Amino acid sequence: MQSNHLKKFFYFICFVLAAGCSQQPPKHYVHEVVNAMTPVKNQGKTQHCWAFAMLAAIETEHLRWGDSVNLSPAYIAKMLEQEPQAPKSGRGMGATLLSLIQKYGIVGYDAMRTVETPAPQYVFMYGAEYTTHEFARSVCAPGEYVCLTSTTGAPYYKDVELDLPDNWLGQHFYNIPIDTLLRKTEQAVRRHHGVCWESRGHAMAIVGIAHDDQGKKYFVMKNSWGTNRPHHGLDYLSFGKFKRQTVAVEMTREAYQGR
Repeated sequence: MQSNHLKKFFYFICFVLAAGCSQQPPKHYVHEVVNAMTPVKNQGKTQHCWAFAMLAAIETEHLRWGDSVNLSPAYIAKMLEQEPQAPKSGRGMGATLLSLIQKYGIVGYDAMRTVETPAPQYVFMYGAEYTTHEFARSVCAPGEYVCLTSTTGAPYYKDVELDLPDNWLGQHFYNIPIDTLLRKTEQAVRRHHGVCWESRGHAMAIVGIAHDDQGKKYFVMKNSWGTNRPHHGLDYLSFGKFKRQTVAVEMTREAYQGR
């Protein structure tokens, strides 16, 4: 009887030790580059991550030039109410955001922080008055951004319409091999450009590059889920997951061309 108890105790100790050995220590990330960014915002219960991510990419692009802008996702949410094709979920893509600001303009974050705030008709900056459309053209000129994807289901180096519910505007994306897309994205981030990344479930701005203790590479992501999380609003997307999960990437034509 005593022998049976000792055996059970022995097996229990082995189980505990094995469980302890199987636990991995928290990853330690070494930042190779982290680009300038505006403060992390919180999308709350909305599904407007695409708007937050694309605006964050535009903001980082302007910070690269030394021009600070902080843009209002709430204004886009308000304008979305005027789009009959828009899904009730409020989902969309970075390319959707680019079209909406050309159609409706954009305002600064401080001018409209919530959808309950009346949408401004003018933007006041540096002592000058702009219409929302004039301001939009100053922060994102028509045709300034290129929308990219990688799918084996269509010819490479051609435009393709992504057949996704989030692409309710039926926009086209330039289709390139995934290794090329990864290289172009890494190159753009290392040159301090703003980049918007999208999977089927979420969108974030890419703001840097890091590696872990084993040398595995990651993109540093600015996530619109607020700052009350382990990395205070940042997340890490491995290059491997980028290749498996990417649906679309938006960056400036200058970034795509490697300048």
